Amino acid sequence: MAARLKVAVAQIACIPGDLQANLLNHLRMAEQARHAGVDLLVFPELSLTDYLPAPDCAALALGRDAPVFGQLARAGGSMAMSAGFIERGDDGRYYNAQAFLAHGRLQAVHRKLYLPGYGTLREDRVYAKGEQLRIQALGDNWQAATLICADHWNPALPWLAALGGANLMLVPAASARGAVGDGFDNPRGWEINLLHTALTYGLPTVFANHCGQRGDADFWGGSRILDACGRELACAGSGPDLIMADIFAADGVAARRRLPTARDSDPVLVGQLLARYPGARDTP
Repeated sequence: MAARLKVAVAQIACIPGDLQANLLNHLRMAEQARHAGVDLLVFPELSLTDYLPAPDCAALALGRDAPVFGQLARAGGSMAMSAGFIERGDDGRYYNAQAFLAHGRLQAVHRKLYLPGYGTLREDRVYAKGEQLRIQALGDNWQAATLICADHWNPALPWLAALGGANLMLVPAASARGAVGDGFDNPRGWEINLLHTALTYGLPTVFANHCGQRGDADFWGGSRILDACGRELACAGSGPDLIMADIFAADGVAARRRLPTARDSDPVLVGQLLARYPGARDTP
């Protein structure tokens, strides 16, 4: 990938549990993005199945060798893609996962690390936790980290991604109004959360959310692309949309030189503090 990267978000309204219909929607969006010269297209969390509170994992889960990934990758041509799915692991467990597709095949999978169990969200009862934070190379100039929805709210994970050399953050999500409860403002919360990470670590950020009403879930959309200074380059409304923007590796280098948060971090000190105050990890 060149030092200039054209990124896009496919903000889609999924059909609950309909893999074939959702795949066709992905293929249509991929065709549009490819014709627009997009280098990287990001779909929301669990985009192939929809975000379901109680999914039939046995019926909907896919192995990494599933033909759907080849179809998607070939449809992208030279364009890379990130799409959400339920993964059936070799261990027999199910994972909330994001597939990274490029060069005609599945290149990598990120398994969600932080599974929410609050409000109306009960992923901790459905999925197993991922155990690795991978950085995916996109050519010579880009190193992309993927944090799925609640992953991005765990302060340690964006920090670790930045320490690992990421210069691009992908955030597929399934954020619905009222999911957290008690008046928590999801759209405003995400605005602050995404801006903070992009600005603090000098990371261009691609946020892909669902849209549309499904039962009690009101997915508010608002997908956006931020530059390395936290400035909004593109933002979707509340309905289906394809947004895109150009980001530049040199801008990220300049932002991280100006505010060297990751460079000046002290992981050893953090480890010492955790060892000294283990009770902090058990705080409700």
